[in-house]
Amino acid sequence: MHVPKLLFEATLNPFPDTFRERNRRHMERRDMLKALGAAGALALVPGEAAAAWARVARGLRPIVGLTEAQLALVSAVADTIIPRTDTPGAVDVNVGAFVDIIVSENYGEAERTSFTAGLDAIDADAKANGGVGVVGLALSARGAVIERIEAASDRRTEPQRTYWRLKGLVVHGYFTSERVMKEVLKVQVIPGEYSGDAPHQPKSAPSGQGARSHA
Repeated sequence: MHVPKLLFEATLNPFPDTFRERNRRHMERRDMLKALGAAGALALVPGEAAAAWARVARGLRPIVGLTEAQLALVSAVADTIIPRTDTPGAVDVNVGAFVDIIVSENYGEAERTSFTAGLDAIDADAKANGGVGVVGLALSARGAVIERIEAASDRRTEPQRTYWRLKGLVVHGYFTSERVMKEVLKVQVIPGEYSGDAPHQPKSAPSGQGARSHA
């Protein structure tokens, strides 16, 4: 389902200039969630997303996944893109765990290596401009980092390339999460409760990384 560009951008920009602007964007976000409806929600749930969320629901982490520092960075960026309002934020639905599974088990080794290097580039950009990494910044300062990256015209270079990939995963993960589906969009995409029994065949693990605990 195509979401109107202005509505979508308003939803993902949590840094309006004025209180009135903040309220306007807040209303647009709520209206957009309602406008997606059942048909839009169904269109956003391919098998990979459903399988990833099923694994998250059971607490299954990748054998070789993102490091704790990388997960913290992903969660900080996700919280900045979709913060909590009168609807759950990205962190509330554990989007970081979704991103971890998709990147660690659905990406090829070259893609994973490029993505994690790009996360480092996002953090380096924050440090170069503010002296502190993304995780250590206040929400408004994180917003400034994101606004600077989004303002860059070339999305093929870092940190823009990885940022836009991450943003896509965050938005996709958010709208395909069980909580958003059931509590916000009011739809039942998969009959019954989420289950971790969905078949899944991860791609080969990247070389040179240690195993992580998993169930």
